[in-house]
Order: sequence, then C-alpha cells, then structure tokens
Amino acid sequence: MKYKLIQKANPLKPGTERKWYASPVKAGTINNYQLSKGIAGKSFLARGAVMNVIENMVDEIPRYLIEGYSVNLNNFGTLRLSLSSEGAEDPEEFTSDNITNMKVVFTPSPELKKTLQKINFEEVE
Repeated sequence: MKYKLIQKANPLKPGTERKWYASPVKAGTINNYQLSKGIAGKSFLARGAVMNVIENMVDEIPRYLIEGYSVNLNNFGTLRLSLSSEGAEDPEEFTSDNITNMKVVFTPSPELKKTLQKINFEEVE
C-alpha cells in the first residue's frame, strides 16, 4: 500500500506543534463492472451473472440492516446499523426525533484483519 506524509495538528492536543502522519494514497475506485469482471475471471460464472449477484446483494443489504439484522459476509466481515441520539430525562419524553445520526458500522472478520496485517507499505512523493 502506498502512502504519503502530511503534516497536521494532533486533534487530541490542539495548539501543539504539527507532526507528520502517514496518509494512504488512493489508487482509484473499482466499480461493480470491474469487480464483476475480476470475479468472473476466477469462476465459471459469466461477468453478467456476477454483476447481477452484486447488484442484488447491494439491494438486499440495506433492507436487512433496516429490519435490524447484522449482515455477516463471512470472511469479509459484518455490517450493522448504529444510532446516536439525544438523551431524554424520562422514557415517555423520548421520540424518534431524539435520534440524531445513523451510520453503517463495518467490523472486519479475523481473516480480513490477518490479511491486512501483511500489507507492505511504500512511501510515495
């Protein structure tokens, strides 16, 4: 993985001297077509069939998350929804308007974590 150095302040210690930190260099973005082409090259399925599966998976995951399920993608990891809300003094005072934020949380699988620990880093200028 390539990285570059950027200078920034430590957000936990405002006003202190800026330091240099590693920042990943994005190589680009892979879209569904490119992903399906790569998967099709490793399987007996045609690219169109793989693309269909990917698109259906992308349609289905939000539905399950909204229904309250975690979505376990085996050796990749698990997706789940997380909420932030403002507290209420009494349970009867709490409404859905107290919910201030919702986000998708991804927890990588042990296998993915192990794979990522093997990354070789290379500084670019």
